[in-house]
Order: sequence, then structure tokens, then C-alpha cells
Amino acid sequence: MGAARVGGGGYRRTVTPPRTATGSATPSARAKGRRRGDRPSGTELLAAAVGAVPGGAERPGQLQMTTAIEECVAGGEHLLVQAGTGTGKSLAYLAPALTVDGPVVVSTATLALQSQLVDHDLPRLADAVEPVLGRRPTFAVLKGRHHYLCLARLDNSTEEEPEDTLFDAPAARPGGGTKWLGEAGRLGKQIDRVRDWAEKTATGDRDELDPGVDDQAWRLVSMPARECVGATRCPFGQECFAEASRARAREADIVVTNHSLLAVDMLAGRHIVPPHKLLIVDEAHELADRVSSAAQAELVPELIDRTTRRARTLLRPETAEALTAAGDALAVGLAEAPAGRITAGLPTPLREACTLLDAATRSALDAIGDVKADDPDPVRKQQAKAALDELSTTAQRLLEEADHDVAWVEKNDSGSRRALVVAPLSVAGTLATHLYDERTVVATSATLALGGRFDTVARALGLDAPPPAPPTPAAAALAARTGPGRPAAETPGRRLAGDVAPNAVIPPTEGPGWRSLDVGSPFDYARQGILYVAAHLPRPSVSGLPEAAGEELLGLVDALGGRTLGLFSSRRAAQQAAELLRARTDLPVLLQGEEALPLLVRRFREERSSCLFGVMSLWQGVDVPGDACQLVVIDRLPFPRPDEPLAAARAAAVDAGGGSGFAAVSVPIAAVRLAQGVGRLIRATGDRGVVAVLDSRLETARGYGPFLRRSLPPFWYTTRPEVARGALQRLASS
Repeated sequence: MGAARVGGGGYRRTVTPPRTATGSATPSARAKGRRRGDRPSGTELLAAAVGAVPGGAERPGQLQMTTAIEECVAGGEHLLVQAGTGTGKSLAYLAPALTVDGPVVVSTATLALQSQLVDHDLPRLADAVEPVLGRRPTFAVLKGRHHYLCLARLDNSTEEEPEDTLFDAPAARPGGGTKWLGEAGRLGKQIDRVRDWAEKTATGDRDELDPGVDDQAWRLVSMPARECVGATRCPFGQECFAEASRARAREADIVVTNHSLLAVDMLAGRHIVPPHKLLIVDEAHELADRVSSAAQAELVPELIDRTTRRARTLLRPETAEALTAAGDALAVGLAEAPAGRITAGLPTPLREACTLLDAATRSALDAIGDVKADDPDPVRKQQAKAALDELSTTAQRLLEEADHDVAWVEKNDSGSRRALVVAPLSVAGTLATHLYDERTVVATSATLALGGRFDTVARALGLDAPPPAPPTPAAAALAARTGPGRPAAETPGRRLAGDVAPNAVIPPTEGPGWRSLDVGSPFDYARQGILYVAAHLPRPSVSGLPEAAGEELLGLVDALGGRTLGLFSSRRAAQQAAELLRARTDLPVLLQGEEALPLLVRRFREERSSCLFGVMSLWQGVDVPGDACQLVVIDRLPFPRPDEPLAAARAAAVDAGGGSGFAAVSVPIAAVRLAQGVGRLIRATGDRGVVAVLDSRLETARGYGPFLRRSLPPFWYTTRPEVARGALQRLASS
């Protein structure tokens, strides 16, 4: 049941037993259904699931993956699995997960995959395997605390509105400016709608609020984990939606969460996600970045100002004034400092600001003291303490200037955001310490083997990986015959993107306690697609879209008549490409940023001759099977920008150790991004098309060109523009 409003505007909920997404399951019932002697195997459950799909057929790679997971769980080994698009990897790992005692945790990087698992894959799997298991398996979704409505915050939201939102500093909001009365009224209406929803919702999950509210309104009615007083000290503890979600997770067979919460769980001592023996990390190529983000901290003047206002009633006037002075000092220091990585120690104004902030927050925390059960408002007191403690910890971390941290000044183009940021140089050690202990980890993605090997990703995920073995004489001879720089016309017969056999799989790599597996893909890439590299174009040297690359793009799009997804390295290049096609063709050109992305993608699917151009979020967020997308154009290799602070710092650290930072850091980043972008073309067995890379370095760069090509699906490969245009013309007329 939902929340019921009681006297004084408060809320009380009628508490029902925690339920999973597919019904209740008592511990005794779960134990009865999980006796190992009569338990079906993962392959039997997979067969049942595949058999329940109309026209479903067993996929060799899917079966191979399920078997490998069962073996690793039994042997206590960790597993890296590269599973190409179309493998059906979700069922391949969900089926063996149901053979493991206790909850199994599945972590995803994107909301799209999380929704696919919860709304489609898991319900269908539960229906299919219930007759085999003798019971219906259960599942639950676990999100961060701030995703759930907090009844304590909702109860106090009216009095907090002026303090936390009406008078926010201009720089705290996009575009700046003072909030006007109409905007405040809009916010109040959203809060009232949340109050009405609170009386009906059973979960308090923000994603179930329809229509939704904006982030500003949601901040007023949700509680970040660091500010929560805990269920035992909160007047709404027994009705807490976040606590109820954790209770459901503890009772479920499969718990679906996200990489960000998994990262926070690791950094916080693994007490958020329920104890489990098997962790499945899907979209595993994203995990290290999410852990790095979770370990990142920042100081923003507006946050100091907001924290001071929140804590003012608990502090002496001189203590509050010291906090305000520290915030002002930080604002001045950020205004004077250039954006970018800090390489020679904190500039004096920023160091002084951090020193002032450290002293002021320590004084404020001493003044507030401990949160006690008999405090008149423990929730507000804990919020103030948590915010002050975070500021203090971040200031001390910046002042320490540790070798394992990277600091930088971040500013956006409009000047509305100025921040002093600190993040770990590497998270491999964190992952090695916290990810694998006391559980089996299966990490899977379509892009785990970079350059034809798993060792690069394995090391990034904290695993000990052997160095690459020298090539065999036969491999060396093949590289000499088809190496970079040799025109495709000189290579007899078919040439594939990675100089590998069609549908070849990556040889396994293994290290202490882990092994790898590439289960391939059911797609025949060499017959379904062409990878065309415009090797005749000049090496890209200026930002934006060079004139020659623009003409090449125009010829390719014109040959097909639209149906083009353009993936660009910068917003400027995407805009130039859109302007060029709009000026010289009659094709509908959709540009990211001109409308909401879901609307643009829907129009791209529906309008056969349209083109969709955009930047990095399109590289892995668009799934358009069929003939709506038959040409994917990439303007240049997606190396990290030189001013990306973390990538630059990591490359510099490798250089300082005698290695090549470019090869060790920039090339693997580009390989993952490029593979994700190229993967937009073939999404189903009937898809056909061309991937065109307008960066000649993919063919001509002797050092990293072959590594990048070996990271891609084995398309038929050419550098001849007439071959690519001819294929597109045949597609246009088919």
C-alpha cells in the first residue's frame, strides 16, 4: 500500500511484506526449491528458455557461455566473456544464475539494458523455467537510495524549498539568473504531485512517477545515502522505500543493479548490495570508468553556500561566516585558475581556499556533534553533518596532493559551472581488492578483447594478466603480407578488418584465478557488412570537419540516399556535416541537440531517407536494426582529447615509467569507443551495410592501426571509395 497522510502533513504507510517483481518467496520455499540434488543445470534452464520463444533456436555461443559460467562457479574462477551482438548473452548468464544459492547480482551500465532485463528478459525466463524448477524464480531491482522517495524529506519539503532552491546562486543553474516567482510556483506544483503519488506508490521508485518531475524537485524529496540517518533513527524508518527495496533484494533469486551503485558498494565496504556468491557484470567495458566516477569528488562554491545555509541554525554565527568565507575564497580561486589538469601543485589561491574550508568544516562538525535519537530533528542534523563531512574530506584530499590522485579545474563554456575536482589516477587496485573477494565474477561485453586480446581489459579490471606473447612465424608472415599501409587492392582475395578469418574467435587469455572466452557472434560480418577506410584522405589535423572529409561524406550519403548514422568526434563537426547535407541535398538531416534524443531516434527509424548526426552518446546508445540504418560514418578515430584530465594524467604516468602513455591509455580508449560505434551497423541477421571511417590513420598508422582493426568485427575491408559507393548504390536499389 502507499503512504497515508496524517495530522500535521506527515506520512505513514501501511507496511506490507517485501515482494519481489514476480511474487513472494519465503526463505523456506526458496530452500525447498534449491536442493542441489534435484536442481536442473544451467544448460537445461537455457534450453527451456530458448524453447519457450516462438521460433527460438539454440545458439552455439550462448550455450558455450552458459557452460563456461557453470564451470567457473563450480571451480571458483572468474570469467571474462566477449559475446558479440546477437549472441543472446542475457539468457546465457541468467540461466546458470538460477542454479546458484542465494541472490545472484547482475550489474549493468545503462538504464536501457536494466529495463530490458527487468521488463522483458527476466519475466520471460521466469515463465519458461517455472515448470523445470518447480517454482517461479524471483527478481528485484536495486537502485541507489536517491532513486527512491524519502518520506522524511517529503515531510519537510515545504520549509526547505526557500532555503535549498528559491535562492540558489545563479551559477548553480544552467543559464544563471535569479529564479522568478513562476518558476517557484512550478516547483511547488511538482512537489504537490509527488505528495499525491506518495499516497499510492508501493515502491517509491522515481522511474514509476508518470509524468515525472525535474531533478531540482526530486532533490527535495529524496535522500542521498550519505545524508540518511538510518532506519532506526528516522521517524519514517519502518516505511522507508529504500529499505524495502533492499529487503526485496535479499529475498530475490536475481538482483539487477547498476555499475554506479556497485562501485559505491565496493568503496563503502560492500554493505549495500546483499551478500552473494555470483556477480555478473554486463557492459563490463564501462565498469572501471564508473568506479572512477564513484571515487571522484569535487568542491563547488554553490555547494559550500548551500551547505552553510542548511547548517546555519546548528552553528554559531562566526562558524557559519567562516564557511561562507571559504566558499568565497574558492570562487575567487576558480575564477583565476585556467581550466585543465593541475600538474605543479594547487595554485596558491586554491590551496588557501581548501585550507580555510578544512578548518571551517572541522569547526562546524565539532559544533554539531553526534546525531542522537532524542534530537528534535535528526534528519536535518544528519544532512548537515554529511554535507560538511564530505566537504572536509574533499578539502583534505586535495591538500594532500597524493601521487595516486589527479586534480583539475573544470569549467563549462557558458561559465555556469566552476569546480575543483579530484579523482584516482587508477582504479585497478581498488577493483583487485574489492571486486573479486568472496564471490565469482563474470564480466561480459561485446567489446572486451582489444587488439585481439583480453589482457588490456583484464588489467583495467584489476586482474593479473600475462604480457602479450610474440607472434608466431606464420602470424608475422601474414602481418607482413597484409600489414598497415598496404593498399587493399594489393591484397589478394578478401581482406577482413582485423586480418582474421571470417567468424574467427579471439584466443583465450588466462591468469591467476581467471580465464577468458570469446563466444563469437551469429552474424556473418564478412557477408553482411563492409568496413571502408578513406585512406586517401589527409590525416585529420584541425578541429571540426575538414573539407575533404565533408565531400567524402556527401558522396557516401548520396550513393545510399540517406539511412545514415553519423558519429562525430565533436559537436562542431556534427553541425558542419548537418549544414553541408542540408545545403546540398534534400535529405532530412536530424542533429543531436535540436530535439530530444529519443524523438530523433524514433524519426530516424521511421523516415527511410533520413540521416542522424551526433556525438559520443550516440556511439553506444542507438539500436536501429533493419534498413533504416545502412551506413555508419565515423569522422575520426575517437582518441581521448588531450585536455581530458584523467586520460592525460594516466598517459603521463606511463610515460614517466618508461612506457608509451599513448599506446597504453589512449589507444585502448579509442578501441573501445570505435568498436561501440562500428557495432551500430549490424544489429540483426538480416542487416546489411557499410561502416565508413573518414580517418586514414586506421589504415596507415603502423603502430596502432592493426590493433584498432583487430578490435572490430571482421567486416569485409576495403580502402577503395568506388567499392564502398558501389555497395551503397546496390543497397539503395534493392
